[in-house]
This record gives sequence, structure tokens and C-alpha cells, in this order.
Amino acid sequence: MKITSIKQQAKRINRYSVFVDDKYVFSLSEIALLDSKLVNGQELTAVKVREFKKLSGEDKLYNQTLRYVAMRLRSRWEIEQYLSRKQASPALIEQILNKLSNISMIDDAKFAEAFVSSRRLLRPAPRRKIIAELRQKHVTGEVIEQVVGNDSSDEQAALLAVIERKRRQNKYQDDLKLMQYLARQGFGYSDIKSALNKP
Repeated sequence: MKITSIKQQAKRINRYSVFVDDKYVFSLSEIALLDSKLVNGQELTAVKVREFKKLSGEDKLYNQTLRYVAMRLRSRWEIEQYLSRKQASPALIEQILNKLSNISMIDDAKFAEAFVSSRRLLRPAPRRKIIAELRQKHVTGEVIEQVVGNDSSDEQAALLAVIERKRRQNKYQDDLKLMQYLARQGFGYSDIKSALNKP
């Protein structure tokens, strides 16, 4: 069996189709193709063709995962879950996670910092709720403590921002309803009382 041509794909310009004996057999990304050292005219055994087909599938999944991570920062656990949904083997999941770590595309501390910053800016929430959300994404306690810390000024700022936003709605003109809402969001009773009593 001989490689008769290697053609750049029209729709995915970073992938190349490999034809063996004038038939399409598999495709590789530009990087995987360079690493494979495949060239036109190269003879391949049936075993090698099977290996390259397997590599092609793994390479596609790696590139899909890169796109998934590039959309926004994600925790290591979220990426593992994504790969599990794609039915990747545990060994392949570990291999892809290692590759992403090596190019700094997985970093739970950076993820947590971006998550907390975005949360405080777009939807202020109490420290307790942010910690719970980070735990749901399997961020370690050490990273959470490092990122969230014990800054009570952020907690107060978040509480005041929520109060200001909710006061624009008629149903939250009543202090009792607003207190109940804030308590459900995870803010402490004494903090709520103190914030509502501010002039």
C-alpha cells in the first residue's frame, strides 16, 4: 500500500487528507502530519494504516478539545467530562489532558480566578455560593482558598450590588421579601441587616 497523495482539506484548512492507493483513508492535523513524517510515495503496511487511522481519530478529538477550551477557560474536571462524553478511553483522556497542560491550556488556578472575577462583575454572589460553584467544577479547596480568600469587602460589595439591582423591581421594595431572597442566595443574616440599614 502506497500513499498516493496528501491534500489540504477545503473546509478545514489545518487538516490534510491522506490517500492510499488513490483512496481516502484518514486525515491528520498539520502538526500531526509533520510529526508522522508521512510523504507521497511512502509505502505503508496494513498495520501502519490501522495505527494512522487510530491516530487520526485521536488527533481530531484533541483538536475538538482545543476549540472547546479556547471558547472560555475551563476546569480540568470540565475537560475530563467533555472527553468522557466523547467516549474517549481513560488513557486518551489522560494523554489529551497532559498535552493541554503542557501548552498551559489547563490551569485550575487561572480558571478559578477568571470564574470569580466574571461572577463578581456580572452576577455578584456571596463568597459561600462562589465557593460552592467552584467545588461543583471540582476545583481543589487549596485553589479555592487561594483565589476567593477571606476578603469581606468583596462580599459586602456583592451584597450591595444585588440589593441595588433587586430594588429596581417592585416586589423587592418590601424589606422582608428582599431579605428572604438574599438569604436564599447565601448571604448571611447579619450582613443583610447591616446592608439594608445603610442610608
